[in-house]
This record gives sequence, C-alpha cells and structure tokens, in this order.
Amino acid sequence: MTVKPPFESIVTEHGPTVLRVCRAVVGVHDAEDAWSETFLAAMRAYPDLPQTANVEAWLVTIAHRKAIDVVRAAKRNPLPVERMPEEPSGNGVIGSDDAGVWAAVAALPDKQRRSIAYHYVAGLSYAEIAQIFGGTTDAARRAAADGVKNLRRTYPGAPLKGDTR
Repeated sequence: MTVKPPFESIVTEHGPTVLRVCRAVVGVHDAEDAWSETFLAAMRAYPDLPQTANVEAWLVTIAHRKAIDVVRAAKRNPLPVERMPEEPSGNGVIGSDDAGVWAAVAALPDKQRRSIAYHYVAGLSYAEIAQIFGGTTDAARRAAADGVKNLRRTYPGAPLKGDTR
C-alpha cells in the first residue's frame, strides 16, 4: 500500500500550475485569492482523497469553482476608483513577455477562456475539462478550438501549438 505524499509537497508540485490557471481565469489581481481559497479547500478535503485520484485535475476543479466564487464576489461588490489602473505589464505572469496576449485571452467568452486555460495552461485533457464543466468531451474540445480561433483572429502575434491529445 502506498502512502499519500504530505499536503505540502502537493502545494509545491501543483501550486504554480494552479496559479497559472487562476490567472488565466480571473486575472492577475484576483488570482492569488482564488489560489489561496483553492488550497484551503483542498487541504480540508485531502485526507479523504483516494490515492488513485488525479491530484492535478482535482486541484484544477477546485480552482475552477473558487475562481467562479471570486468572479461572483467581484460582481456583487464593485469598487469605485478615482482613476483607472495602469495597463497590465505581464510582470509576474509566468512565460509572459507581452500583456497583449493576456488581454486577448481575457476578452474571450468565459467557456472558451476557461477551456484554453485548463487545456493549454494546466495540461488537462478534454475529458477532464468536460468533467469540470459538466458537459461532453466534444463540447470542451469545441470551446477550446473556438477560443484558439478567436485568439488567432484577435491576436495574430501569439500562435498556439496544435492540440496533441
């Protein structure tokens, strides 16, 4: 019988992927809140997680739900500001040399943006994405394909590699 690794090693191993997914789904400013909430919830549920579970997919599912909570909370509590924030610079976003690609991703419809984040950023299969969305594998594949098509049209400087799954 194998022993589950300590939760700290799960955070170390999968934390960067979960943060990238959170950034892609909710944006840079709210990503750390979603990340923290993800790992707080995961820590509570980890003792009951079967040893055969796909930990990364499990964490991305939790991150998905927590990101939705962050978005809903932001919609309920708008904050007035005196002046508009500066343009995003891409600083702190792993692999980002240009904030324009993240703006193009942020402009995608919600399901397309999340499908791209889960597939291309987190590396989840379309079957795993379908489980998160509660739809079919074909619907997840179609949402990602439509998102890539929209990105190629709106941001031609960032070609995405073809799907290898």
